Amino acid sequence: MPRNEELSVRSLTTDDIDQYNSLLRYAFQVTEEELQRAGWRDDDILQSKFPVLERAEVLGCWDGDQLVSQVAVYHLRMNIHGEVYDIGHVTSVSTYPEYSGRGLMKRLLRLSLEYIRSSGRSLALLYPFSIPLYRHFGWEIVSNKMSYKVKDYQIAPSRKKPKAPGYVRRVAWDDREFMDLHARFALQTHGCILRDRVAWEEYWRWDEEDTIVAIYYGEDDVAEGYMVYQIKADVMHVKEMVYLNMEAQRGLWDYISAHYSMIEEVRGYTYRSELMAFILEDGNVTETIRPYMMARIVDVEQFFVDYRTDGAEADVVFAFEVEDSFLEWNNRTFCVLFHGGRAEVTDMEPDYTVSLSIGSLTTMLMGYMTASQLARLERLKAEPEAVEALDEILIHEIPYISDYL
Repeated sequence: MPRNEELSVRSLTTDDIDQYNSLLRYAFQVTEEELQRAGWRDDDILQSKFPVLERAEVLGCWDGDQLVSQVAVYHLRMNIHGEVYDIGHVTSVSTYPEYSGRGLMKRLLRLSLEYIRSSGRSLALLYPFSIPLYRHFGWEIVSNKMSYKVKDYQIAPSRKKPKAPGYVRRVAWDDREFMDLHARFALQTHGCILRDRVAWEEYWRWDEEDTIVAIYYGEDDVAEGYMVYQIKADVMHVKEMVYLNMEAQRGLWDYISAHYSMIEEVRGYTYRSELMAFILEDGNVTETIRPYMMARIVDVEQFFVDYRTDGAEADVVFAFEVEDSFLEWNNRTFCVLFHGGRAEVTDMEPDYTVSLSIGSLTTMLMGYMTASQLARLERLKAEPEAVEALDEILIHEIPYISDYL
């Protein structure tokens, strides 16, 4: 087997589609049975991956003509505290086992982050197969995925609660109003991805043909919420429920209640920080919460350019002593002026000093963890008054991230 320095790195093109797909299939163990169950064939997979190689940057490590390791970077847009950021979404991270332990993934991750930075993006997102591994490279948890189970008797129509005044209509997967509704939701929801064509294609990639989209319309016939679901073996599986207001939320649960005689249970996912127990009249439901997406700031100075804070607070300057052993341009002190709801890297004298890793900085600025929580975990070092002042100026809202690419 050749030494690492004899392995070359280059971007993949559509000519490499077979090797790209083969490595993915092997690394993630997608079987023929799973493909057939989801209605996919090998030629479907090949055709679907062409847009990925055309629209994403895919870096591969090669042993001669053999692709042995790869990383893909999608270009996406994300709502971060009301400001739309261009970000990089790292995915398809895979290596053949005989080449593992040789630093190939570290090499490709470094190149992918350099690429994200050079394209003007300051944040990277990924779904981790190993949280400890990515923490080692400066990533940290920034969102949760909650699953729930609701029994049929808990969704039975209630005479005590008034029904929502609107109505629900089922629509096609590619319905324009459905996709526009998600765009409206994303623009008002911290952490949400603004789905482009590639994101929508990935959203539907493994869904079966009997997956249904239902839209809630208010009295003025304006779409205000939707749910994507499937009924199988007497269970309603809710893939996603999106609503712009509480009326739409009630309307969608009224729609679910209309199925109570057809199903035994509702199972679903939610990416909000709110608990289902406070949504349903009978709150005795089973809920499971687990960490979902990880992120890392790729360029600290650039990230602060568009960053929003609590504009009601007085001006304050923080010195952030950032430790980043993977990306050396972040491994320094940044003095940041918080003024009028905005942030600006400055040379002004700091009022407070805070020391933390790039991962802790990322999860704090994204709203997943507060400064006081990180301080209690000894992930942030500062005087108590600095921690309090930092929590007063930052916006605390856990990101809503539902897209897995």
